[in-house]
Amino acid sequence: MGSRRGPLKSAVPSNVVSPVRRCSRTACGRPAVATLTYVYADSTAVLGPLATYAEPHCYDLCAEHSERLTAPRGWEVVRLADASGPARPSGDDLEALANAVREAARPQERAAEAGGGARRADPMEVARRGHLRVLRSPDS
Repeated sequence: MGSRRGPLKSAVPSNVVSPVRRCSRTACGRPAVATLTYVYADSTAVLGPLATYAEPHCYDLCAEHSERLTAPRGWEVVRLADASGPARPSGDDLEALANAVREAARPQERAAEAGGGARRADPMEVARRGHLRVLRSPDS
């Protein structure tokens, strides 16, 4: 005896599940950009970059909800920096780059000394190719 209802139909149309994780807040469908985790032992709410995969006790938040996040009275909110953006070079990085460019632009004094039969300044250096040096083993 067959069913009179026919094939089962879902009350909600089924679409392909989106690979984009959504904000955990009720009625918010925006894409998640941060993950919120509570550390109950320390009374701390930690908001950091979006976790690699969804955890059962973590909450994914969109940009708006992560900016407006507040914690209960007596709790601390720790906001971890998002390292996914491009890192800005520091003054030390720029200075090191400038020094490397200056060093590469200097005339090759050692090449002139080697061609003239003069003894090399570094007895451990065997050969040189650009900025790389081949050094002799201290045993030989």
